[in-house]
Amino acid sequence: MNKSFASRALSFFNQLDLPQQLPEDIIALNPYKETDVMEVCASFYHKYYNDSHGRTLILGINPGRFGAGITGIPFTDPVKLNDPCGIENPFAKRAEMSSDFIYRLIDADGGPKEFYSKYFIGSVSPLGFTQYGKNFNYYDSKSLKRVLKPFIIEKLVQQIGLGINSRDCYVLGQGKNLEYLMELNQELKLFDKLIPLPHPRWVMQYRRKQLDDYIQKTLEVLD
Repeated sequence: MNKSFASRALSFFNQLDLPQQLPEDIIALNPYKETDVMEVCASFYHKYYNDSHGRTLILGINPGRFGAGITGIPFTDPVKLNDPCGIENPFAKRAEMSSDFIYRLIDADGGPKEFYSKYFIGSVSPLGFTQYGKNFNYYDSKSLKRVLKPFIIEKLVQQIGLGINSRDCYVLGQGKNLEYLMELNQELKLFDKLIPLPHPRWVMQYRRKQLDDYIQKTLEVLD
């Protein structure tokens, strides 16, 4: 591979599209069609991935409308993109819970430069969805999951091809996201091992009092 990880990642995001018609009034979120988003993504990936080193893959579910649905960067809202990532951006500075957890984790691991030198955060579906103005996950509807399967498989293969250096994959979400990936992996053998991690939003919403413990436990699993 002659191109940097950053160049490959930016090419991946720039070419994301959904050719299918989505069911049930579901709308795809594709911020990568916006010039401001691709400029911010270019600044972020050139800052943290401008090398040819491999990374370990961490897979989330799909972008939400207040995080990557705005910035284009998984689990990174406009607030965290500005500080601690140091990427100025034109987006409204609204914080998002999952992003808050991830950047607490990143801070405990030594900061963005250290963390992103080891990991690439992707998504089972790199495009997010809404229904009636609310976040909608790829697995929330059998018909959506069926329609998306070819897209999901293609994009998982492409994300692995960005420069992932391990056959082990960390999975954010110990419920339906993990179940779907396990089912898919039985069929396709994309990974040797799927290692579950608690989903950031679940921790922030239901286990907030144990936040520090969950961050420490997550770091122990990642290490």
